Amino acid sequence: MRSASVRARAGGRARERRLLPPTHAPDIVSAARLNAGALDALLAIVPHPPSAAALGRLPESARWRELHQRTPASAGTVRSTVLANRRHTLAVLGYLANDASAFERLSLAGRMLKEAAARAPESIGLLATGPAGAARAALEALLAAALAHAFALPSWKAARAEPRSVRRLVLLNDVGLDTRYTAAAARGTNLARWLTSLPPNMLDARGYRSAITALAGAQGLTLRWLDERALRRAGANAFLAVAAGNAASGAGIAHLKYRPGRSRRALRPEVALIGKGILFDTGGVNLKPHRSMLDMHTDMAGSAVALATLLALAELRAPLAADAWLAITENQIGPQAYRPQEVVRAANGVTIQVIHTDAEGRMVLADTLALAGRTRPRLMIDFATLTGACVHALTERMSGAFSNRPALAAALVEAGRVSGERVWSFPFEADYDAELESKVADVVQCAVDGKGDHILATRFLSRFVPARTPWIHIDLSSATRGGGLAHVPTDVTGFGVRLALELLLKQNVTHKLKGED
Repeated sequence: MRSASVRARAGGRARERRLLPPTHAPDIVSAARLNAGALDALLAIVPHPPSAAALGRLPESARWRELHQRTPASAGTVRSTVLANRRHTLAVLGYLANDASAFERLSLAGRMLKEAAARAPESIGLLATGPAGAARAALEALLAAALAHAFALPSWKAARAEPRSVRRLVLLNDVGLDTRYTAAAARGTNLARWLTSLPPNMLDARGYRSAITALAGAQGLTLRWLDERALRRAGANAFLAVAAGNAASGAGIAHLKYRPGRSRRALRPEVALIGKGILFDTGGVNLKPHRSMLDMHTDMAGSAVALATLLALAELRAPLAADAWLAITENQIGPQAYRPQEVVRAANGVTIQVIHTDAEGRMVLADTLALAGRTRPRLMIDFATLTGACVHALTERMSGAFSNRPALAAALVEAGRVSGERVWSFPFEADYDAELESKVADVVQCAVDGKGDHILATRFLSRFVPARTPWIHIDLSSATRGGGLAHVPTDVTGFGVRLALELLLKQNVTHKLKGED
């Protein structure tokens, strides 16, 4: 008979496995020639208006030419047919405007995958015709969409027959696509989707810490967990005020490090990724109504994006030192929960007058930003589902972007345009601070009314970022959207990973900031 300790360890490992995403993913292969008869589905994007040469690359091209001549398609539309082979391969054709944006490419690819989903294909061919640059971008969108659609979110339904899943993705033209980068970005996005979708009774603080430990170990990252005792020594009283209402201890800040090659572990980070990890948000003493509280297990999406981005950088062996700081707690109501009009002192000494306990995200981020700033990173980026005001301003189609450096704000918008994860830059003017003046503390937590709360929240957070440090704040209004967004088919989108990788690796923004040291 197994001892209680052995059973506990076995139970812990089983719990950990339930919290981690599946490791299997479709194989990505290239084919020297098109053999549609070996595929369950063929997805092809052609430029609009399509040339005879572009349609000629398709199997049974005469059929497509005749169809197009009879009823010309519009840009952004999708057509499908069944090919005349023994496999009855489903062929889905998307028409892409020559001036289409990355978001439009991803959206078209997502619609094509939805068209093919009813067939539950196991092998899918991906093809893009046209000039090399445009074809490469279109093929990347198809591959990103296929990897998003092939990924299953957590489910605890009763046992049933194993559904068919995509096992093989065949790239049918060689346009120099960096499949390693696309796959890493997709894995990062899918990890963020997975973690954000987990129910709050499973992804509690203990479970999240266990999952982070396993994920960090798999990529060789170092992990330091700052528990409540350590945070008390660090003076992180803003974070601890939020955690005070939790029924059980376990809240903390996870600090992960990635260092490339043989770099010293203590090397100063070039970027610090900070994430809000509120595992469930009741609103605290200022209790949320039912509709507003229902999906508050997703309030940790920012931490999932920061973690997934760091793991993607490690997977790609990116040549930059990077840290992640994840602020992990719940915002519960209880005898010890913090209250309006309390005054607390954050880790950098700034005193905060509490106004509303449902503005907990900026409280936990205040200390996390202050602690991350002590490591003197070249750039700090935080991700947070912070304000409803940002959703009201942009809907869930874009996320809000702020920076204390104007050049970074422009780089953010460009990274959003290129990655297809679009952001809109909001004001970062000092005169907004007048709305945050307190009679009893250095700053009020938020204004009593909700006007411009996404701007005021950013101005509040700026009090905890060292003035010398370039900083970006992403208000993740796109973290969830009914029906999905662009190429991602589920309500939980994983928005932010593609954006961050584009900014850090393709635009190499930390290198451009070296002159500020």
